[in-house]
Amino acid sequence: MSEPIKVLFLCVHNSARSIMAEAILNHLGGHRFRAFSAGTQARADHQPHPLALAALQSAGIDTQGLRSKNWAEFSQPDSPHLDLIITVCDVAAGEPCPVWPGHPATAHWGYPDPALVTGTEAERLHAFKQTMHALHQRIELLVNLPLSRVDRLILETEARRLAAQAEGGSHA
Repeated sequence: MSEPIKVLFLCVHNSARSIMAEAILNHLGGHRFRAFSAGTQARADHQPHPLALAALQSAGIDTQGLRSKNWAEFSQPDSPHLDLIITVCDVAAGEPCPVWPGHPATAHWGYPDPALVTGTEAERLHAFKQTMHALHQRIELLVNLPLSRVDRLILETEARRLAAQAEGGSHA
């Protein structure tokens, strides 16, 4: 059996969008994918946003072990060799990235931050669920790509194509 494709999802605080993407890809990816997430400025308490966890749990996606991590964890020589790095927020996409071991493929899938939504608890949870569903749709497409032999160029091209494909649709 070949190694799984290792994907790192990046956001600023690694508390909502990137955490949800990590959990969804690990849920859908089977043995083909292994997902991680990190933030450029991870939360000091290392706790994911409670509504991100609630949205995932409502969809039957395991949240055990999820924690907010700084992206420096993945730029160390002993870090997992990453195949693909996907930014899921515009702020993280614009920041200078560390030099990643192995020079993985990159793509940007921008989503509005559900943590910025105000209103009742139900309205805020709805925003997190909308973001989770948008992530789920794109990740499902990634998982179902017929990639029997993945190389960096194919992975990057397909991940960017999925981003462009969704540009015409709703992100939230």
